Amino acid sequence: EKINTHGKRADKIVKGMLTHSRAGQTEKQDTDINKMIDELLELSYHGNRTRDNTFSAEMVKNFDLNITSIKVSTQDISRVLINLFNNSFYAVGQRVKQSGGAFKAIVGVSTRLENNKVIIKIRDNGTGIPEEIRKKIFDPFFTTKPAGEGTGLGLSLSYDIIVKGHNGSLEVASEPNLFTEFIISLPIS
Repeated sequence: EKINTHGKRADKIVKGMLTHSRAGQTEKQDTDINKMIDELLELSYHGNRTRDNTFSAEMVKNFDLNITSIKVSTQDISRVLINLFNNSFYAVGQRVKQSGGAFKAIVGVSTRLENNKVIIKIRDNGTGIPEEIRKKIFDPFFTTKPAGEGTGLGLSLSYDIIVKGHNGSLEVASEPNLFTEFIISLPIS
């Protein structure tokens, strides 16, 4: 059973590495980014509820309706958004556990059009990220999750997809036990 479990984990890591090396090689198409974000946030939330039926979080959405469509690789951007949403739900879930259930978990997402770019912000009021860890979070194989829960490839892959694959930027701001906010900037043209 242990060999099987670790074999599956190794397989997941190798697949993640292969995906990482192929990042940004898919074709871009016009996409309703607001609709895509909305659907993926719901998918991530319900996926977390499936794994833990006691999990609950308020979702706050603030979409700029002036954004009609943007040319992106939907598969790659979906991977980034799901990863960031899952990380946010994980962080608020950890904070709920630390508080003994008295904490109100909130994950928010917003979009806005600014200087010919679409800015996507994903913010949670979870555990936050200390500064010494923030410096490393985009490094391949860096993870703070317990063994078996994370490979450390999600944020590294996300960074490559946004920066190398879409000529955008991915930044993070955080205060431990207050918030974490990921800011994605994607050029429209």
